[in-house]
Amino acid sequence: MDELRREAAPLRRQVVELLRAAIVAAEFAPGQRLVERVLCDRYGVSRTVVREALRQLESEGLVAMVPQRGPVVATVTEADAIALYEVREVLEALAGRAFAERAHPAQRSELRRRFAAVDTALTSGDLAAMLAAKDAYYAALLDGAGNDVVRGTLRGVHARTSLLRGLTLQAPGRIAHTRRELRAITMAACDGDADAAWAACTAHVRSAAAVALQQLRSRPPHDAPGHPNTDIRRGPP
Repeated sequence: MDELRREAAPLRRQVVELLRAAIVAAEFAPGQRLVERVLCDRYGVSRTVVREALRQLESEGLVAMVPQRGPVVATVTEADAIALYEVREVLEALAGRAFAERAHPAQRSELRRRFAAVDTALTSGDLAAMLAAKDAYYAALLDGAGNDVVRGTLRGVHARTSLLRGLTLQAPGRIAHTRRELRAITMAACDGDADAAWAACTAHVRSAAAVALQQLRSRPPHDAPGHPNTDIRRGPP
């Protein structure tokens, strides 16, 4: 059973975080059924809590409700991925440029600190730590950009592409590229070079998109949605 801190955040929020992390880490395959009873046993909570968590993850695009099957892990097709990364590229480039133009010294220091945390997480090889560190890095970048429209729109795009982040970070050689790309973004943004920040953000997203598409195209047939093996009972305990 995944450990819940009953004295801390509400149970629903904790279940959302744990199930989101499991989905992003590809512990559950695309199209895999998320059976309420099994999730209740896994997390030691009521069906009401599980249903609330599933609704939250559905709103984020990580879970889909399929008629006569119930909740399943959402599937990102190749066409979906291309569209998502096209939008993400422009939004992150806007954020990088805005940060370079608007961020004050404390925000620049925070972005450098967040990059150092990403660097440490990448060295550890812990997928959950890497994803959490990258989320914190983007939060700092968006804080300095000062554009709430970009922040809100990018949050939805990141939620959808999070289904692919575990795949991309685990691809051979990807960690080294990620480190170099984020370092370039950090240096340009913190130096106030708006054009270089735009270019560095664009390069990072295009690189991630190429890896994600390669991973999608090489996915084994048994990972396809609707396959008889895609049931949560086949996932980890």
